[in-house]
Amino acid sequence: MSDHKNVTFFSALPPFRGGIAQFSEQLRLSLVKMCKLQAFTFRHQYPSFLFPGQSQFEDQKPKVAFPRIVSTFRPWTYYLALRALKKSKAELFITSYWMSFFGPMMGYWARFLPRKTVKIAIIHNLIPHEKRFFDQAFNRFFLRHYDGFVLLSESVEQSVLECKPSAETLLLKHPSYQQFGVKLDEGFARQKLGVDPSKKTLLFFGLIRDYKGLDLLLEAFSELDESFQLLIAGEVYGERNVYETLIQQSINKQIYFVDHFIPTEEVAYYFSAADICVLPYRSATQSGIKAMCDAFQLPVLVSQVGGLTEEITENKNGFLIHDMSPEALASQITLLFAENRMENVSKNLQIQSEKKENEWDQFAESVLKFADLIQQSKKSN
Repeated sequence: MSDHKNVTFFSALPPFRGGIAQFSEQLRLSLVKMCKLQAFTFRHQYPSFLFPGQSQFEDQKPKVAFPRIVSTFRPWTYYLALRALKKSKAELFITSYWMSFFGPMMGYWARFLPRKTVKIAIIHNLIPHEKRFFDQAFNRFFLRHYDGFVLLSESVEQSVLECKPSAETLLLKHPSYQQFGVKLDEGFARQKLGVDPSKKTLLFFGLIRDYKGLDLLLEAFSELDESFQLLIAGEVYGERNVYETLIQQSINKQIYFVDHFIPTEEVAYYFSAADICVLPYRSATQSGIKAMCDAFQLPVLVSQVGGLTEEITENKNGFLIHDMSPEALASQITLLFAENRMENVSKNLQIQSEKKENEWDQFAESVLKFADLIQQSKKSN
C-alpha cells in the first residue's frame, strides 16, 4: 500500500459525461479507499468548436459535487485553478490527459506545483484522432513537466517515449466497467429495446465519430442477409446525414439507430441484447467500449489498429477484423455466426470475470506504488 496521505486528482468527473468521466469516477472511488483524496474537475471542458455533441453533462445530478475550478478556453482561470491545487497541499498530483488542447493548462500546473509534489498523468490518448497544428508543441510542453506517465496501451506508451525518451512509464490494462450492472436475459433486453428477439444482433455502441468506422460497418451490414440486425446506440459527433444516407441505402433494413447519449441505467439493455459488438475503428489507442464488453461477457470484433488488439487473443476473448473492406467484413461476420464462435468466447469471458478481483482497486494501487518509486527517486537525486 502507498505511503501517500494527501493526493489531489484532477479529471473530467460527474456531472460531465462520457468515457473519461466514467473511467475517472471509478478510479476515484478506489483511490479514496487508499489515501486522503481531494478531487477537482472542470467548470467548462471544451469550447464549442471542439465539442460537436448535444451536451457535455449528465441529466442526473451527481452523487458527489466536486469543486469545478477551470475553464479550458479561459486561460486566466488556469491561475485560479493552480491556487486551488496548491491549497490541497498534495504529495501526489494525478491528472487525466486525452487531448492536446489541455497541454498548456496541465503543463502550467505541473510546472508551478511544489517541486516535492510528484506529478503523474494518466494518458488515454496522446496523438489525437483528428490532428491539429498545435498537437506536437502542446504535447511536448505537457510531457516536460510531469514525473511519470500511466498508459493504457503499448501504442500510447510508444508515442510518449518518442516525444520524451527519458519518460518514466507504467503500462496498465484498462479495468472492466462494473457500474452499468450485470448481464440481463437476452430476450428481456431485446423486448425493452423493441428489437427483433430472433435475429443475430450486432452492436455498435458509443459516441459516433468519423474515425470509429460506423460508415464501414453500415456498408458491410448491407451485404448481410435479413437474419441479421444492427443496433447502433450513441450520439453523433459530426455529420449525422452521412449515416442516415447509408441507412436509407442499405439493402438490409434491420437497423435500429438510437441517436443520443445512453444513460447509465440503460446501458445493460444494449450489451445484453447483442450477440457481438463490432469496433471497426480506423484509428485507436484503447477502448472503454471493449472494457464494457468484458463486463457483460460480450464478444467483440475489433480492427487491428493502435492498442485495440493488445488484449485480444483471437477466438478466446474476442476476434480481429482481418480485412477492412465492407465485403470482407460481412463475410467474416457471417462466418463467425455460422461456426457459432461467439458462444465459446462468451464462456471464456464469463470464467475470466469470475476469477477477477476488483480491477479498479488493483489499478489504483499500482498507480500509487508507481508514484512512490518516483518519489523515492526524486529524494535520492
